[in-house]
Amino acid sequence: MAKSSNTTSRSKALVRRETCSAYLFLLPNLVFFVGFVIIPMVLCVYTSFFDSTMGKDAKDIFIGLENYVNLWKDEIFLRSLKNTFIIVLVSVPVVCIFSLWVSSAIYNLKGSALSAFRCIFYLPVVTGSVAVTVVWKWMFNNYYGIFNYIGQAFGLIDKNINWLGDERFALWCIILILFTTSVGQPIVLYVSALGNVDTSLVEASQVDGANHFQLFWKIKWPLIMPTTLYILVITTINSFQCFALIQLLTSGGPNHSTDTVMYYIYYTAFKLYRYGYANAMGVVLAIFIAVLSAVQFKLAKEK
Repeated sequence: MAKSSNTTSRSKALVRRETCSAYLFLLPNLVFFVGFVIIPMVLCVYTSFFDSTMGKDAKDIFIGLENYVNLWKDEIFLRSLKNTFIIVLVSVPVVCIFSLWVSSAIYNLKGSALSAFRCIFYLPVVTGSVAVTVVWKWMFNNYYGIFNYIGQAFGLIDKNINWLGDERFALWCIILILFTTSVGQPIVLYVSALGNVDTSLVEASQVDGANHFQLFWKIKWPLIMPTTLYILVITTINSFQCFALIQLLTSGGPNHSTDTVMYYIYYTAFKLYRYGYANAMGVVLAIFIAVLSAVQFKLAKEK
């Protein structure tokens, strides 16, 4: 009994040492996470109930839910919210469908061919957003942009179009750029997911007479659903947080036609110095993202 007791004590001591060592290794990341994620989130929610401004004599005045009430009376916020939902509802399905289509076409390629396609589609992801934006801004230029040149060369347009300065086209130009910078990671993930599908299931289905559509819909699609869920959630969050393109290309113009909630938060906080109001917008945006992500999880589980 004494020997068994000593062994148990040594085992518990070993577990404690390993646990302490693990937490020590995690401590730097934990401190960073708490200091730069958790605390700012708490302060964001807290400050959203105040009329918080910036200035030498500025004071935080508690106003309760007034910021949240005023949001739904703010025409610019409502328009930015509408623009954000348009971006999400258009870009997310298109990115997922296009990525799955491309991945299905190239995942059977071997060696350098597959690597070349992966590199081509993933290059915009790793390229700096400023560099990508400069290239697209040149392409959309209303005087010497390549889109106007091609359009006139093929007789598609009669005169130059100010793509980023026209309310009819500006938001769709942003969606196009966002699409090109968003498909790289989903394609790489889908190629890996399709490559990991059990070949024995595929071969058995082919022996039973399944055609290509049945093979994909009944065998491959359920097996890659976890990857699809991840891509849906990440793409949705990235679309909701569209900011850099707006800031660098249009600054919300023309006439707020490309304003998104993220850009309006930035403008309100760092241009108008209304931090409480901006934080209220941030909380509302976080709620929308959380609800939509939960719905996606629910629908994916039902599949």
